[in-house]
Order: sequence, then structure tokens, then C-alpha cells
Amino acid sequence: METVEKKLTIADVADYLGVSKTTVSRAISGKGRVSEETRKRVQQYIDQMDYKPNVIAKGLAQSKTFNIAVVIPADCDMQELPFFQNCMCGICDAAAKRDYDVLTVYSTAGDPSGLERIITNHKVDGVVLTRTLVEDAAADYLKRREVPVVAVGSSADTSLIQIDHDHRSACQELTSHLLKQGIRKVGMIGGNESHVVTRNRFGGFADAFRMAGLPVDMSLVYFGAEKAKEIEQAVDELLEKNAECIVCMDDMICNHVIRKLRETDVNLLNTVRVASFYGGISGSVLASQVETVEFDAKKLGFVTCNTLLDIIEGKQIAVKQLLPYKLRTIEQTVIAG
Repeated sequence: METVEKKLTIADVADYLGVSKTTVSRAISGKGRVSEETRKRVQQYIDQMDYKPNVIAKGLAQSKTFNIAVVIPADCDMQELPFFQNCMCGICDAAAKRDYDVLTVYSTAGDPSGLERIITNHKVDGVVLTRTLVEDAAADYLKRREVPVVAVGSSADTSLIQIDHDHRSACQELTSHLLKQGIRKVGMIGGNESHVVTRNRFGGFADAFRMAGLPVDMSLVYFGAEKAKEIEQAVDELLEKNAECIVCMDDMICNHVIRKLRETDVNLLNTVRVASFYGGISGSVLASQVETVEFDAKKLGFVTCNTLLDIIEGKQIAVKQLLPYKLRTIEQTVIAG
């Protein structure tokens, strides 16, 4: 008959060493008045017995929940989900390595009520925001409550810790590559201008024209294209204006653009070039026909989570970190960043 080993508890440690459970708890947590001799005796014994405090006891001793919240935009499109899923995988991986659990919160812009409930009930030690907004109610609320927070993305708010890919440089490099090939009538289709990433990507697009000594033709630039009908209408207008290339702000837009071009029998390479600022389509059959900038969303989540946990532990960290990207052209792949 198999025997089941009894797990060692704080009470067992206290009984063996002839001290109180409070003394053992203080020795383990490093908080409270305990002599150095007693602290060493406790540490030696628990090391010898391979004792690991359970998360609840550890949390009580350190005044922590060992939970973090990850805020996912409730309005994200189905085609945006791969980014958020990969980012979440990185967050969960980093959290597990440091004995933390992850709670997900769905929140709409301007309405952080779901997040407020979790913070008010003291359910988490910190928060990851997976989208940055120009007017960011969630970030403002968390700062007022003095809750540790790290944003996936960039913000003009220098008091907000930010982890991002260098979208502006990436988009500048992609657009510069197109201009160097002699393409001049470059159209762009983008999403919501209240998203900081949209502004940063357009900033890189405009930088490339300025560096080439060329003006940006704003009649070829479309923002607010978040639905298939809006994207298709933008494509129709760009074709009427004889655009030589359509630069897409993200893969959702890119997929709709390619579908529309195929429906109208437009050749992707010989008539109109297509470029995308995210690159999730790179593994598809279209990879050889689309210029892309690729980002590692899983690594982004991993770094973001570790940064948040470092803040919770009182470590000093940089206000902003920019992660590398890859520019994948039709001719070759260039590692950049």
C-alpha cells in the first residue's frame, strides 16, 4: 500500500524548533522582529525538510495576493486575438516562474469598472494593460490608487511604465524600403486614432517620407477603418487614385485588403504592392507577396510581466523598454532593432 507523505506546515516547524508559529512566519517572510540566530535555525530546518510555504500562507506573511490582473480590450477584433493570446502566453509563462497567478479583466475604453472592482477587493498586486490609449481611464485610475501597473505599448505619460516594440522605427524602415524601390504613390489604411500604436505607426510612415525629402499625400491616408466595409471602400478609392502600394496598419486590415484586391483581380506584385505593420500573415501562402514588420508578442508579454513583478518587489526599472523587430521584405529578411 502506497504511503502519502504529510506536507510540513508552519505548525510542524514551530513545534520541532520550540518557537511560535508567528516566529516561524516572520523568519520565512523576513519581516518582523526575529533574532538572526532564530532566523538561521528556521531556514536551516526548512531547507533540510524541503519545506515550501503554500501561496496563501506566503501571501498573508508578505501582505500579497500573488495574483496579477491582465486587462484585455473588450472591443478587440477576432483577428487581433492572436496578438493578445501570444502576449498572454508570455505573461502567464513569466508569472508561473515566479509563483504568481493571472486574472483576466475585459475592459472598454473609458469604462474601467471591472478593473475597479478587482482593485477595490484587493484581489491583485499589480496590473498589465495590454493596450494604451491617448485618453487612458484605466491607467489614470490605477495611478490614483497607487497600484503597480505596466503597459504593453507606448504612452505620452512618462509616469507610466511601458514595454513596447519600436513601432515608429519599424514602420519608418518598412516605408523607407518601399520608397527606395521607386514607389511614390503609397497609400495607408489605419484603425482607431485614439490608439497610441496607430499614431506611432503613422509617425514612422511620415518619418520615411520626410527622410526621403518627399511630402506625404494625405489624400491616400485613411484612418478609422475598423470594419470590412470601411476597409474595402478605402481600397476602392486607393485603386481609383492609382496607388502603387497599400500599407496596412495591422493584419486584420491587411487580410481584408488582400481579399478585396483578389476579388477585383488586382495582381499583388505587378499592379499594387501590399505591406503590413504586424506580420502575422508571414507564415501563410502570401508571405512571398507582402512586405511585413514582425513582432514577438509572446516575448513582449514575458518582459512586461517580469517588469511588473520587479516593481511589486521594489526593484528599480526603466520607465520604457523597446523590444526589437524584424523587417521581412519580399527579397530578404533583415534583422533590425
